[in-house]
Amino acid sequence: MKIEFGTTKKGEKASCYILKNKNGMEAVVSDYGAALLKLLVPDKNGKLCDVVLGYETLEDYENGGDSIGATVGRVANRIGTGEFELNGTVYSLTKNDNGKNTLHGGCDFYNKRMWNAKNEDDQQVTFTLTSPDGDQGFPGELKIEVTYTVTDDNELKIHYHAVPDKDTIVNLTNHSYFNLSGHASGSALDEEVWINADMFTEADEESIPTGIFVPVEGTPMDFRNAKTVEKEIGGDYIALRYGNGYDHNWVLNGEGFRKVAAAYSEKTGIKMEVSTDLPGMQFYSGNFLVETKGKDGAVYDKGHGICFETQYFPDAIHKDNFKSPVVRAGESYETTTIYKFV
Repeated sequence: MKIEFGTTKKGEKASCYILKNKNGMEAVVSDYGAALLKLLVPDKNGKLCDVVLGYETLEDYENGGDSIGATVGRVANRIGTGEFELNGTVYSLTKNDNGKNTLHGGCDFYNKRMWNAKNEDDQQVTFTLTSPDGDQGFPGELKIEVTYTVTDDNELKIHYHAVPDKDTIVNLTNHSYFNLSGHASGSALDEEVWINADMFTEADEESIPTGIFVPVEGTPMDFRNAKTVEKEIGGDYIALRYGNGYDHNWVLNGEGFRKVAAAYSEKTGIKMEVSTDLPGMQFYSGNFLVETKGKDGAVYDKGHGICFETQYFPDAIHKDNFKSPVVRAGESYETTTIYKFV
């Protein structure tokens, strides 16, 4: 179902799309930013609970700076020095992270743009965007499709498809903040998290990977046995000090499409499983949320939402030992991430 969402500062008409399955699970997404606004899933008593943070109005999404619910790219996460070389040409990007690095594509975010909607039905919608050659410094026109599907297995499936007309780099993800106790319930740090990763990528003080894989064994970064986020987040560990908490890329075990992470709220009995075909995942504990005005009168603060951003490793274009984010002209970038509620 399509409903009006308001008018942007540029005079563009935005809409929301309500996707539902036979179990009552419901996702609300918007053509403004191809963003996930609401995600209602049944709790242990069968009551629907909205488990993602969000803003109340279109204006709030235009003004918000935390990428809440957003589709981010052309390259999610960080590119060190804000430039890269491809096929012998150096490309300079917009630098929006510490004045010298590029974060989530640069200054003109995809989540601040209007996308077009197509193939809409009761359980699915596809958003399309054309990113022009030279957009924020990236080479090649990139035609992007992001498809949201609510399945009858209580999954939110996000499929990304993109084709460039020149060699370029692509790394799209979703930046939803989850709180399985309910978006307005306060801290999410008491939730249990499991991450199937034996290593994470070491990063410097600016969150740029060094290229070194660090074993999680014996560190606060070990989530191979589920534990609450808060259990070791305050530990005296250099990665936690640099990130002000968890804000790191885990090297996911396995290949192909597989289950890589899970989260659980004892309060609601809601469990979420994360599956992807990508090599990495940024687990972020909402460290920089500060008195953010949210929907339904909620105010979000540090730790009120946690992110599971599936991805190629940050700064992969500069690291020969990281899986390459390069997509050749005419080739298809295809990836799928599923958030399943069990």
